[in-house]
Amino acid sequence: MARAATTTDAFNAVAEPRRREILDALAGGERSVTDLVEQLAVAQPVVSKHLRVLREVGLVQVRDEGRQRIYRLEPAPLREVYEWVKDYERLWTERFDLLDAVLEDLKAQQAEPDRHGSQPADAETTDKERES
Repeated sequence: MARAATTTDAFNAVAEPRRREILDALAGGERSVTDLVEQLAVAQPVVSKHLRVLREVGLVQVRDEGRQRIYRLEPAPLREVYEWVKDYERLWTERFDLLDAVLEDLKAQQAEPDRHGSQPADAETTDKERES
């Protein structure tokens, strides 16, 4: 089965890590191409290529300001991605809750010797140290 073009929808556009980096940068506010090139440490043609894809799917808007092109994030197309991903949030929350429980058990097991009067290894003193 042929892969859909990256310009068909937001899902395909954000599948590329560099485009996600650009979106992250634009989430902080408007940026010129020059700003994005500097921030991402990527060649200008690469940034421009990805911006074109993002613009074609409606994830970014562009305006001219003098000789610069200023880009801004257009989050509406991300709504569809969010709607799909949010269904997995319950699964992630359950897994993190289980991990938290395991970590708490491990902490409790490590703390048990302290409750029985033992000192941690770095706090123990030897007979020779006590005699001094």
